[in-house]
Formats: sequence, C-alpha cells, structure tokens
Amino acid sequence: MATAVFFHAHPDDESIATGGVMAMAAAAGHRVVLVCATDGAHGEPTPGSVPAGSTLAEVRLAELEESARILGAARVEWLGYGDSGMEQESTNDHPDCFWQADREEAARRLATILRAESADLLTVYDANGGYGHPDHIQVHRVGHRAAAIAETPHVFESTMNRDRMRTLAEFAFEGADESPELAAQREEMRNTEMGTPAAQITHEVDVSAVIELKRRSMAAHRSQIDHESFFLTMPDEAFLAAFGAECFIERGATRAGEPFETDLFARLTDP
Repeated sequence: MATAVFFHAHPDDESIATGGVMAMAAAAGHRVVLVCATDGAHGEPTPGSVPAGSTLAEVRLAELEESARILGAARVEWLGYGDSGMEQESTNDHPDCFWQADREEAARRLATILRAESADLLTVYDANGGYGHPDHIQVHRVGHRAAAIAETPHVFESTMNRDRMRTLAEFAFEGADESPELAAQREEMRNTEMGTPAAQITHEVDVSAVIELKRRSMAAHRSQIDHESFFLTMPDEAFLAAFGAECFIERGATRAGEPFETDLFARLTDP
C-alpha cells in the first residue's frame, strides 16, 4: 500500500478536483493525507452558514475536516496561510496570504509532512492552477519544490480536460435561444484557457464508483456550496458527466494524450 498526499489551496478544492481519487485510494487501503494551504477566509459564504461568534475561516476548516472524513482521509493538515482572494484583488498583497508566502519556507512546511508520512505520491495543480487563481498557482510552485526537498518520487498535477470542457459547453448551449449573453458565454467557453489540452494529460481516472461520496464531500462545504446550488441539484447523469472523471499530468511522464492511463497508483503497487 502507498501513502498519497493531496495538496490543495482552499477547503472544497479537494472535493471538486480530487475527491473521487481520494475516496478510491482510501477504499483500496492506501493512506490518504489531505493538506490545505489556506483557510479559505475570502470565500463568499452562503446565507446563514457562519454562526454568530465564528469566522468564515473557522467554518471552512471545520468543513474541510468533515469532507476529509467522508472521503476516508487519515490525516488533515492546514499549512497556516491566509486566503489570497481572487486574481488581482487587493487581498493578494496581504503579508500573511499564501500568494505572498516565501516559497522556500512554504515548501519546507509541506516537505516536513511529506517526510513524516514517507509519501509515495503528491498531487498539486497544473502550472496555471487550473484557472489562474493565485493560491492555486502557488500550490503548483510550492508543491513541486516540496517534492524535490522531500524526494517524493511521484508528483501528479490535477487539471481539467480543456477540450472536453469546450465540447460539453457546446452541448449545453445546443438548442438554446442565441441571446447576446448566451452567445458571449459560448464564445468564452470556446476560447477558454482553463485546464489543459487533452494531448498534455497523462491520466484520467473514472471515479463513477464513488461519485456519491464525491457529491457528499462537496455538500459538506455548505458555506460555499448551498444545498440548492446548481452543483448539488443537477440530475445524477449530469453530475456524473461533469464530475465523474478526474484528470492529471504526471511529472516526468514519457508520453501523454489518449489513451490516458487510468490509475495513479499502478506503478506504486506493482510487484
């Protein structure tokens, strides 16, 4: 059995990006460790989700613990940094936020956990952090440096299949009235720079077997994902189409593109 550390930027990122792989790994007997860089303090809370006397950061870290329990994580850690907020917000300049963190110091914090766990595998994000969020980009940079310090042998970058996103967007808009707003949304999705082209992806993991655990994990983040939100009320078939596969780029892989590999742990557990 292997030990896998999943490194994420904010509480709820783990559910959306790698919740399925985490649940499958835990069910298979691997040790799953979840590390979150920030407290998520600059998220937008759903109405009534932050009790009087509490802060959003406290609520979100508690939600992270609940999500981790649902997914089967054996350990949860917060690196101690503040949320940087969205790209180009004034919060990006706060000295305690993750975006402003000394990368070497942050990498050493993560490397301490990797070493203590004798981690075989680390997940981070792609170079653009999926969609350009400063904290996600920092996870990529800090995570790779920490893996080098701790000599963690396998690093995977969580990403999204850009080509599939564009196809799904076209399908979603099919037959709809072509209002100016809808036309603008369609064009935006046609040209999206989110995620990674399929030709650069190495692994796509089918997580349909644990899709309900992934959905419950997302629902645990009730301060960010209301129970009546689009994500949690979409039909099962649509939810599976949107969240039933998780994509990764293996650092140092010799090939990429379809057919994708389907198991992050295959080379870790082969005799």
